[in-house]
Amino acid sequence: MLHDALILLPDFILIVLGLLLVRFTALNRSVWDGVERLVYFVLFPALLFSTTSRGHASLGDTRDFVIAGAAMLLIGIGLSYLAFWSRKADRRCVASGVQTAFRFNSYIALAVADRVGGPPAVSLVAVLIAVGVPLCNVAAVWALARHAQSNVWRELLRNPLLIATVAGLTVHSLGLSLPEPIVPALDRLGHASIALGLMTVGAGLQWRGLHRELPVGLWFLSIRHLLLPLSAMALAWAFALPPLQALVLVLFAAMPTASSAYVLAARMGGDGPYVAGLVSLSTVLGAFSIPVFLAVMQH
Repeated sequence: MLHDALILLPDFILIVLGLLLVRFTALNRSVWDGVERLVYFVLFPALLFSTTSRGHASLGDTRDFVIAGAAMLLIGIGLSYLAFWSRKADRRCVASGVQTAFRFNSYIALAVADRVGGPPAVSLVAVLIAVGVPLCNVAAVWALARHAQSNVWRELLRNPLLIATVAGLTVHSLGLSLPEPIVPALDRLGHASIALGLMTVGAGLQWRGLHRELPVGLWFLSIRHLLLPLSAMALAWAFALPPLQALVLVLFAAMPTASSAYVLAARMGGDGPYVAGLVSLSTVLGAFSIPVFLAVMQH
């Protein structure tokens, strides 16, 4: 397992670097807000489009993998919604934090996939993102406010990660090829996205508000870092997935929660600081859960 942890060490070093830069240099939070928008709207979409358009994976030839991924996320959503049955827990905290149990950090997922499986693994993660973005966003927003459903669909249609993945899969399915000068440009944007994306994760870490409804928060994170990976392992066995697909599915299930969960909670009147604390703790837990499940799947 130590070897597997060392494989991922460069990625977590970049997360720590982002934390150190925002805390101890002039590159404060306002700078990283701009960097995060650049990564989210330009660099990561370029990476997703580039990998999915080259035919490493498509929705058609990964049917069982897609079904298993959707089932894994639905299990996480169902388990997290059990928290609404608690009469003692603060409803606002539950509605805000429930998304941390099933949403995923695309930045870390793509970086880990690139390290353990190269472009084919990155393309598989892109397919999971195409499935998971609409599913998880609808579930997250429904928990915060049912009346916001119409807004959810508008946001999904404008989501750059989803648009880029669908566009790449479309190009691949039609048998089209990109002009040669475009390919290296997309590759350079994609390589930049992984490093900057990981540093923005570190720059966004904060712990205030975590003490509120900590038991419920620990339930959410136990789903995210234990129950979902175990569910993914069971689904990979049930569907007899090929080794790389099984590995990517389990690692995807072990990812930290989405850093944008805080943004959604704050925008919709939820408990933003509480969610920010859960996101930060989830990122730390991911440093342990990812190597553990990587070791399990490779041995």
